Parts: sequence; C-alpha cells; structure tokens
Amino acid sequence: STLAQPGEQVLLSDDLYGGTYRLFERVLRETGVHSRYLDLSTDALAMLDETLTERTRLVWLESPSNPHLKVIDIAAVARRLADHPGARDQRPILVVDNTFASPLGQSPLALGADIVYHSATKYLAGHSDTVNGVLATSREDLHERLAFLQNAIGAVPGPFDCFLVLRGIRTLSLRMERHSSNAMRVAEALAQRDDVVELRYPGLRDGPHAHPQAAIAQRQMRLAGGMLSFQLAAHAGRSPEDRARRFCEATRIFTLAESLGGVESLCEVPATMTHGAVAGSQLDVSPALVRLSVGIEDPDDLVADVLQALDAA
Repeated sequence: STLAQPGEQVLLSDDLYGGTYRLFERVLRETGVHSRYLDLSTDALAMLDETLTERTRLVWLESPSNPHLKVIDIAAVARRLADHPGARDQRPILVVDNTFASPLGQSPLALGADIVYHSATKYLAGHSDTVNGVLATSREDLHERLAFLQNAIGAVPGPFDCFLVLRGIRTLSLRMERHSSNAMRVAEALAQRDDVVELRYPGLRDGPHAHPQAAIAQRQMRLAGGMLSFQLAAHAGRSPEDRARRFCEATRIFTLAESLGGVESLCEVPATMTHGAVAGSQLDVSPALVRLSVGIEDPDDLVADVLQALDAA
C-alpha cells in the first residue's frame, strides 16, 4: 500500500496465488487502490499499451504463475514500463513474484524488475517448517521506502524463522536441481497419457504438451522448477472434477496438502484449496485442475506413484 495510493491503479497478471488476490481485492481495494488483471503471457506489450495510464503505479507479475504455470517475458514488460512517460520515480514499479522459480531458476532483477518477492516459506526454506517472506530490490529509493514501512508496522520475522530460512538456503542449489529434474520426469510421464489434458510445465518444449511459452522460459529461466499442473479427461463415467479429487486421494508418496517447495511431494486441487478465494472471478480455476509440487524423492518412485494414482482415478 505504500507504493500505490487511493485512486491509483495496479495491473496484475491474471493467474496468481489466491492469497495475493485476497490482498488486492479484499484489503487494498477498500483503501481505494484499483486492481486490473491481464493475461500478459500472450501479448504482454499490446496488453500494457491498452491499459497503462498515468494512474498506473504498480505492475505485479507471477512467472511462472500459480497454478497454471504461465510464463511472462519479464524483460519485455520491464522495457515497456521504462518507456512509460514521466520521471523515473513516477513510472510503474514492476514487482515479480519469483516463488515458483526460486532465485536459482530465474533472476527477475537482472531482467529489469524493480522488486522481487519470494514466499520464503517455500523453496528458500525448503522444509515446510517456517512461514517467512522476502522482498529484494536493486533500487535504493525503493529499499528506503520498504525498510521504513517494515520498521513502522513491525513486519519482522522471528530469529528462529530466519535461521530456518538461512539453513535452507545452504542446500537450495542441490534441491532445485533435483526438484527440476524430478518434475521433468513426472511431466514426461504425464505427457504419455491419453487421459491427461492441459498439462503445463515450463520445461516441456516438444510434443502436444509443449509449454505455450517454452521459448520465453528457455530464455529467462535456468531451471524449470518443481511445479506443474494438469487436468484429466472424463473416464469410465467419472467427470474430470471427480477424477482430480480421486487422483489426489490415491497418491501414496504425494501428500494431499496446500503449500509447495518443500522436500516432500504434494498434490492439491487449487479450486477448493489454495485458490478458493478466486471462485467466480476473472481468475476462476477449474475444479478439474490438479497442481503438483514435485519433491526430491526418488524419481522412479514419484513416476510410479503418479501412474498408479491416474489408474485409480
């Protein structure tokens, strides 16, 4: 709220975490900050040209996004905002939620972002045992504003929570390599199934399930990460929604739970879990969508678990 004032506009990507949606729609909107959601994964520059105004103060992106794994050309968006008329401190601020990619997978500041956000609860800590968050910026003016706000409202994590994140960061490189390679194995196995539709993983570059923004992902991401999502086709009289639920209940290694980025593998149905708040909105998520957070277990075991759960669904 310190970066956008009443009457000003925030542009957000149209696929994002349900908690972020709640913040902008149920908290900041009441302060007079207006939010607008755009699909910036298709033609970002055209969308921005149509919607940027002198009242736009913030552009908030998730890339890859939650839960559909959309990938946005961060550098292209940053260049377009840099061309926006006005003084530098009055141009829209570009914020990138980099939680899905992690710092090992993607460097938004190097691509032109002003602020990078991480839910440190996820990959940074990596063990599902703390709640924490990180903002990083390369701009001194933004650092001063955010540091003042942090001090003023007391948004300071406890020392043991900080210890847990610092401990996790020591193994981040090893974990992200394994998360990414395991997720690719699972994605490739899913891609072979006739009953899997709408499979999204940034590392898939070929075949019918190639990611729509695979070229952008290859250019700006070093690792494709451990997150993927998919839907199942109806089968044996069972609807896609019913099969999504049955799949998550049938897994033996993947645990049915919210959150992501821990060493253990998780599965969920976002429409009724992490993204329940967006139901009926522009960001509505299909109840047939399954989201996987692929952990660092043995890849053969993970693939076998996914395949048996698909058969059971």
